[in-house]
Amino acid sequence: MLYQIVSLLLEVVIGLLAGTCLLRLYMQFQRIPMSARSGNPLGRFVFALTDWLVLPLRRVIPAIGAMDTSSLVAAFVLELLQFFFLWLLTGASGGLASVPVLAAFGLLRLAVTGLSVLVIVYAVLSWVPTGSMMTDIVERLVAPALRPIRRLLPLVGGIDLSPLVLLVLLQIMSIMLGHLQGAVLVLLR
Repeated sequence: MLYQIVSLLLEVVIGLLAGTCLLRLYMQFQRIPMSARSGNPLGRFVFALTDWLVLPLRRVIPAIGAMDTSSLVAAFVLELLQFFFLWLLTGASGGLASVPVLAAFGLLRLAVTGLSVLVIVYAVLSWVPTGSMMTDIVERLVAPALRPIRRLLPLVGGIDLSPLVLLVLLQIMSIMLGHLQGAVLVLLR
């Protein structure tokens, strides 16, 4: 029971922090203005949650092109700490080599879950035209993933089903990641 409680708390806290680091990476990659001057409330939230970790890493880890490598490393380190602590909590069973593998798969699952959440938020916001900056930001974040689906899938009765298709594809990806993780962990034993 204690393991389940600690695991849940770690998953929530680390998931929020690492997910925000990934969001920071993605928003910067998409060139979405995040400064206080831009008036972007999501950008202010992302900076508030991640600056303490990302900014010190930027001093030693350079960006690679448009990719904010320090945000990616910060998210991975957080996932690594989570799985290392859980590994210790289980009595250090399963070999230390499994910890970075679990962290890498945890990061991939977090990215899939984060995009799924963005798609759901996008779909809900599309039902009610608000004209807010948040709607524009979410739309810019989801558009690259929806664009190829929209090229293949026409509107059905005037309804855009591409968010639903993307959600199904993300769920399939999540299932595949789970099976791949299991196979890799078996190889490590």
